[in-house]
Amino acid sequence: MITEEQRSKIRQFQKDEITSHLLYKQLAKIIKDQNNARVIHEMSDTELRHYQFWKNVSNEDVQPNSIKIFFLILMVRILGLTFSIKLIERGEAAGAKEYAEFESVIPGAAQLGKDEEEHEEAMTAMIEEEFLSYVGSIVLGLNDALVELTGTLAGLTFALQSGQLVAVSGLITGIAAAFSMAASEFLSARADNDSKAGRSALYTGIAYIITVILLILPYLLVPQAGKGIFISLAITLLIAVLIILGFNFYVSVAKDLPFKQRFLEMLGISMGVSALSFIVGLIVRNVFGIEM
Repeated sequence: MITEEQRSKIRQFQKDEITSHLLYKQLAKIIKDQNNARVIHEMSDTELRHYQFWKNVSNEDVQPNSIKIFFLILMVRILGLTFSIKLIERGEAAGAKEYAEFESVIPGAAQLGKDEEEHEEAMTAMIEEEFLSYVGSIVLGLNDALVELTGTLAGLTFALQSGQLVAVSGLITGIAAAFSMAASEFLSARADNDSKAGRSALYTGIAYIITVILLILPYLLVPQAGKGIFISLAITLLIAVLIILGFNFYVSVAKDLPFKQRFLEMLGISMGVSALSFIVGLIVRNVFGIEM
């Protein structure tokens, strides 16, 4: 006998399944890559079968969450297909576990949850996305920019104590380093006979330049009177932490990699170099008697 609480839960299962079905159905129509469209279409069909399973239990039709579909499609357009789908499926993992709790009253519910997890993992693994194939190149540009520029800006802050000079110096250094890093990535990839060496270099350079711009912005936007330059440095370091946090979370979800270890490792290197650069900046300022 199904209780009212269980019936309410089943309706929620139905709502989740029909929402996912319609979401994947819409995505399959707008995705240009035929392989990815086929995979997403199959996932849509699977969600519909699961909806029908629960509908046969409740004998009710349930409306999808249209607002959720809108925002999830927007997320796919902004953050990419693989990351978005894996994040969606993470949210549904609890639902699969809850299915097992209904096995005693609805035979087949536990197996349905197990099949859903296995099938969705297999389907997600089949999705091919260009951006993720160049993660190594992006990490190279991002990590090098964070380590080099946070250290450079920290050193320049204490050596020059002029926000405008720090920003200009950081921008020139960063752009030059971005071209250098992109060229190095191109030559390295060509040495390995990589046919996509040019694209790898492009991703490295773009990641580097975007990071540079984000890190020098506080020196251009924050008033530099009084302790303004040190406030700029603090904001720059915070931006660096947020970039490291956001990127590592993205990669950990999209590529099923451990988040905490990678985040702490990248954070430790970047902040460690910055701390050493503080000291170098102070030494340079005192040894050469620089006053701005």
